[in-house]
Amino acid sequence: MTAATLTAGDVLTLSELRDLRRTSALRGAGLVLHAWAVIALAMVVYAVWPSILTLVVAVAVIGSRQLGLLVVMHEAAHWLLFPGLRANTLGASWLCASPVFADLKAYRRAHHLHHRHTQQPEDPDRPSTAAFPVTRGRFWRDVLRDLTGVTACARLVAWDGWRRPFGDAWRRVRGPLLCQAALFALLASAGQWELYLLLWLLPLATWYQLLTRVRSIAEHAMVPDDADPLRNTRTTTAGPLARAFLAPYWVNYHVEHHLLVFVPCWKLPRAHALLRAKGYHEKMERARGYLDVLRRATASPGQALKVQMY
Repeated sequence: MTAATLTAGDVLTLSELRDLRRTSALRGAGLVLHAWAVIALAMVVYAVWPSILTLVVAVAVIGSRQLGLLVVMHEAAHWLLFPGLRANTLGASWLCASPVFADLKAYRRAHHLHHRHTQQPEDPDRPSTAAFPVTRGRFWRDVLRDLTGVTACARLVAWDGWRRPFGDAWRRVRGPLLCQAALFALLASAGQWELYLLLWLLPLATWYQLLTRVRSIAEHAMVPDDADPLRNTRTTTAGPLARAFLAPYWVNYHVEHHLLVFVPCWKLPRAHALLRAKGYHEKMERARGYLDVLRRATASPGQALKVQMY
């Protein structure tokens, strides 16, 4: 057996596979509720104690949970959020995808291609990381673009719906627009309509954009072996602060996710522990933290720093 042919059945027993693949409607609903509860709490804190400090913290917290909604949508793309197929699609579309202007069905189609052709020419996600490493100047310019809303505006201008017939474009935006209207109406009914601008659109246009960039770099940039399922993606250690502001809902366990694509995100730490116990830990591409990955991502091609291993 070569590394390229390694499958879940090669590394786990049948009982382990059965246990890991079991989904839970309660846990899935808990993920959705947690993301929205954190968003609501951050808004309440700012509304009660408005200041520059609480605004900055709230933007970072809410932006991380907006990424969390995308992570939960990703669960539904793999039919792992809820036991039923219809519940995965409808629940995640309205509660996770549309609020952050994402399209679950389109994402599902592209994402399945990403798993089928990881790091190969057919991988639709490969162009986003192929250029790394880049210079520090280029990276920090991109960070500035993210945090000033330039990236979000550029993505809006580049949206292919502008070139589609009106009916097709409307079908793609009506869900997101209805969700934005519902959020605005809810906040307006509480006498806080301005929070929609400050603590929904602003995080979405800034911190969320940066997090999606960092997540993409950490998961697939500069991996050592495009053909090895243990080395063509990366698992990154995430402490409490990283989980709160950068890597919600166990999204950092990316090697485990690719190798065991049927495992719900809340079971990925258990999958990681099993792989470690079976001796696969040292064979996996790993990083000590997101700073390790970013240091290597911003080194010159000839002097790329080796990601520290643990």
